[in-house]
Amino acid sequence: MKAFLTKYFIFLSLLIVTLGLVGFCVLIHHQEVGSTLNTVEKIRKNGKLRLITNKAINTYYLYNNKPAGFEYDLALEFAKFMNVELDVITPGWNNMFAYLKQGKGDFIAAGLPITAPRLENADFSIPYMTIQQHMIHHNLIFGPKNIKEMESKIFHVGRGTSYHDRVAEIKDSGVKLKYVLHNNIPTEELIGMVHNREIKFTIADSNIALLCRRFFPDIHIGIPIQERESLAWAVRKNDSEMLKQINKFFLYANNTGILKRITTKYYGNIDNFDTYELKKFHERIKKRLPEYKDVIKEESAKHGFDWHLIAAVVYQESHFDPDAKSFTNVRGLMQVTENTAKEMGIKNRHDPQQSIRAGIKYLALMYKQFNYIKDESQRLLFALASYNIGYGHVKDAMGLAKQKGDDPNTWKALKAALPLLCKAKYYNQTKYGYARGWEPVRYVERIQTYFDILKQKKAAITL
Repeated sequence: MKAFLTKYFIFLSLLIVTLGLVGFCVLIHHQEVGSTLNTVEKIRKNGKLRLITNKAINTYYLYNNKPAGFEYDLALEFAKFMNVELDVITPGWNNMFAYLKQGKGDFIAAGLPITAPRLENADFSIPYMTIQQHMIHHNLIFGPKNIKEMESKIFHVGRGTSYHDRVAEIKDSGVKLKYVLHNNIPTEELIGMVHNREIKFTIADSNIALLCRRFFPDIHIGIPIQERESLAWAVRKNDSEMLKQINKFFLYANNTGILKRITTKYYGNIDNFDTYELKKFHERIKKRLPEYKDVIKEESAKHGFDWHLIAAVVYQESHFDPDAKSFTNVRGLMQVTENTAKEMGIKNRHDPQQSIRAGIKYLALMYKQFNYIKDESQRLLFALASYNIGYGHVKDAMGLAKQKGDDPNTWKALKAALPLLCKAKYYNQTKYGYARGWEPVRYVERIQTYFDILKQKKAAITL
């Protein structure tokens, strides 16, 4: 089920952009010119693009006082496309369309499915992602197997959401379900209430459900209760120039890979963990991490690393166990080799502070080795891969990527090239030879997921 959901909403989300081309072309040739400045002209004159959105896990949030989120990142690229600055307005879910109508913002980007009620109040762009509504319940509860079995169950949903529309529609069809409406409560908060067994059932879009499963491992993503829907951005009714501008941007973002990059950033490793793994991670965050949190923070700050990232590395290396030992004789919290320990100036790999100090110092050294990679987030992935498999093997893989005509300074190319190091056809061409090249790929992706979870735990405070 998870693989099915991920396959469709990530890959079809890119395809759906192309499906809107015909309608877009018609729109381009049917524009009416007004006597006053239209929205696009006002944006360019003022130098600001006003985004109306909602604070939520799939849209917009603050991490370390910096904005983040899928919709925010995409809107920021739109602002760059228009060569203006981006302003973010968060009036609350139930007020977004009122703000749009009153001219308090230029467009809404908030993970909005295109629904009939919404089409009465706004016009929508070509879609950028497809999703499907699913029932959410606790793992220990047997959920309905079909829509008819929703009868007599109580569902908690946000007022004015597409979930509200859907449960009302199901009830009107004769299924005697009950529902409770909540004002301006993010879907992830309701999912958290299911996880904590405060409520039994809620509804969530597939992308949100899969994201939340990382943070709430006891939830179960149940049956779909709706046909697949398209997510799009909303503009004021008859604001044809703004709609045209957004559609141009989506086509540009699709053709240049911007849309795929942002989609992969937030959803790429969405279902790599089973329930047991996620539960153990959350358990160890509570029980083991506090003992090492201060030293991780202290040593991370010395080298400019986010301590949440280093905590993710420590967990991947040792599960926060200072006595961890691998079959290759690497030891301690950061699984430092004896040679690396000497090079980094530490004597006792079992000592938590020394192990963390050596590991971070070595990671910083690897990071500096790739200072010619300008994108810092990409550079970090190269450093993490080197921490795992060694700088030499990473350079070998970069060479193979270049031979294949790929840009060796991108994680996408390195990710594809590293597994080739276990094949004689390729490793015989390299300086450092054979390596289990699939391991650093998995290593980096798991750290990214742990890092995302730790970031979201902090970001949830600011939602």
